[in-house]
Amino acid sequence: MGESEIDAAGVAAVRTCLDAAAGLPPAEALPHLREAADRLAELLDETMAAAVLSGQVSLRAAGARAGLTENAVGPRLARTRSLGAYADERGRVTAAALQRARYDHESGTPRPAPQTTAMRFKPRRPT
Repeated sequence: MGESEIDAAGVAAVRTCLDAAAGLPPAEALPHLREAADRLAELLDETMAAAVLSGQVSLRAAGARAGLTENAVGPRLARTRSLGAYADERGRVTAAALQRARYDHESGTPRPAPQTTAMRFKPRRPT
């Protein structure tokens, strides 16, 4: 996806799912509509990531344009290909991380490897 356009293949995939659901009985249309909703959410997240990475909008403005609260933007950006590696330990892309991502993007520095942490058992209450 370029900085000035949305992913045409993503839009086409959403349309394909919607077309598959059109005219079906409700029970049969549901899986197609669910897939369309999932693909649309992914497209929205990737488009927000491209917009904030290019500096066209701030985190707050991206959220407002997408109909989301500012607090909802960080976790959604953390799920994207372009900004996922910049997520913090809480699974959010912050303004500071976005600033680093923009610098890396502009300088051609490869993005860092995504942070992976081993799953650990956390007791619900101390014994």
